[in-house]
Amino acid sequence: MNSVQAILFDYGMVLSASPDPIAWQRMLRITGFDEYIFHHGYWTPRHAYDRGDLNAIEYWQKVAAAGDATFTPEQTKFLIDADVDLWTQPNLPMIDWAQRLQRTGIRTGILSNIGDAMTEGLLKTLPWLNGFYHCTWSYALRLAKPEIAIYQAASAALDTPAVQILFIDDKQENIEAAREAGMQAIQYRDHASFEQEMEERGLGYLLAPAKVSAPPSA
Repeated sequence: MNSVQAILFDYGMVLSASPDPIAWQRMLRITGFDEYIFHHGYWTPRHAYDRGDLNAIEYWQKVAAAGDATFTPEQTKFLIDADVDLWTQPNLPMIDWAQRLQRTGIRTGILSNIGDAMTEGLLKTLPWLNGFYHCTWSYALRLAKPEIAIYQAASAALDTPAVQILFIDDKQENIEAAREAGMQAIQYRDHASFEQEMEERGLGYLLAPAKVSAPPSA
């Protein structure tokens, strides 16, 4: 296995925890939709929003159309704010690990499928995002995982060959695409199984970078 010179994180469900149910309920109240209609309206155009094919206003217009409604500018603003809150619950073990990597000089990046207003909201809300060497936001490239080109763009932005990047994502299709792009990759399910897989792959030294910043000698 090639040495790991950079760690590339997905954002949602890796650096962030599960969506905040309070924020979801807030969006339901703002829209006035029932659970089924809102769930369908929220997710159906989401990939297009993340990919930059829709901006935030266009996205929420699509959501409104799913319930045969029209949102006012004020409703749209409140929905955008609640959407940011939905995805800002921290996965503290992964954030802590990323920051320990950064303090020891190991390059870190983010590769996230995310829309324009979501990115703006996260950057305003989460100052620790500034600690990453580079963040690849899908909407800005008009690409999205699992398109191979977005992994290539992230590798170039990290100034690191793909074979020396460890990519971590919660979705299997994104892991498979990362491997196709030449990266090492681990699917994140929970922190205990993630650390176990890191140890099994001989990457356990990266879990405590303050103590060891390079693989042990053979």
